[in-house]
Amino acid sequence: MDSVTPNSRPESFPEFDSAGLAATVDALAAQHSGREDMFRAAVVQLLKAELVKARAVAQAQLLKDRHGRRCAERLCFVQDEIIRILYAAATQHLYRSQVPSGAERMAVVATGGYGRGLMAPESDIDLLFILPYKQTAWGEQVAEAILYCLWDMGLKVGHATRSVDESIRQARGDMTIRTAILETRFLTGDQPLYDELVERFDKEVV
Repeated sequence: MDSVTPNSRPESFPEFDSAGLAATVDALAAQHSGREDMFRAAVVQLLKAELVKARAVAQAQLLKDRHGRRCAERLCFVQDEIIRILYAAATQHLYRSQVPSGAERMAVVATGGYGRGLMAPESDIDLLFILPYKQTAWGEQVAEAILYCLWDMGLKVGHATRSVDESIRQARGDMTIRTAILETRFLTGDQPLYDELVERFDKEVV
């Protein structure tokens, strides 16, 4: 599974401290141990405040350099990191499995305009939760934890949860889903699961 250690951070956006936020979330989990609702509320409050600050920084930079694409990339970077932090919170603190089974795997993937790595401040966040098999209680809980936190932050989220088989089957018969998979971008979770989807899509659909 992914950690929430940031990917190569854009030099133009050092203000968003992903590693520091992840450490703060870990501390909140310890502080609110056994009180899931309080932990979730604290995480939402933390990340929402950081998102507001990051958007303000991006706006100020946009007014300075007039570079719209760079601004959209900065906003996308921040959103990526927030989702990685939420995934880690869900899988490490809320629904940690002591003995994970083969079904307890998930890849979180960006689709649509978000999948292309560009975001406006009010853009929808389109997510695909990929599972190895059919939906499980663990997968449902993790996806819901991420989604509810994003909604509580006031964000607009489009989402779907599918197994690799379901994704391939639906892509064959639905051009919208086919196009969405073409524009996917891995965010966090199980990289081999995402790689399996891409490999099968290229062989069986394209």
